[in-house]
Amino acid sequence: MDISFPSAVVILLLVMDPAGNIPLFTSLLRQVEPGRRAAIIMRECAIAFGVLLAFLFFGNLILELLGLSGSSLNIAGGVILFLIALRMIFRRPEGVFGDTIEGEPFIVPLAIPAIAGPAAIATVILLASSAPQRMLEWIAAVTVATLATLALLVFGERISKLAWERGLIALERLMGLILTAIAVEMLLRGIETFVRGL
Repeated sequence: MDISFPSAVVILLLVMDPAGNIPLFTSLLRQVEPGRRAAIIMRECAIAFGVLLAFLFFGNLILELLGLSGSSLNIAGGVILFLIALRMIFRRPEGVFGDTIEGEPFIVPLAIPAIAGPAAIATVILLASSAPQRMLEWIAAVTVATLATLALLVFGERISKLAWERGLIALERLMGLILTAIAVEMLLRGIETFVRGL
């Protein structure tokens, strides 16, 4: 699957879904002191970045140990992206992760799975396995996507006030539609690769 650098950044942003995560972050950080919120968001983004880099570097090794092929990864990634896209389009009142937690959130559910969720992890593994010689590009793509996510989440409260909740929901659904098309493309590529290998 030939993916350009801009496409990789866009796909990562779609699966990390910073706009869709703004209501979740705002809700979970509401009980935290305003002065601490930006630091918590930066910490969670840094943890998510580290997790994604770990899977970018060692994802292929994990695939080899488990005996998984590139076509199976394409198909699995497509299915996961499709399910995430459906959740973005058909949003539930309780959100993707259900009940919220008490106190200051740490790692779960903000860093994982809100930012570095199954779809994002599958995406970075797919990037690394499809073109391992372009590893510097993929590191840059993960970095750009994480920085963009950080910027959107730090200004999340202001954005939510300007865009209102309905505007954010509409944007999330639009991103979900785009992600659906990407998921179907990944599924088709995976099936095509599998059929050719028969």
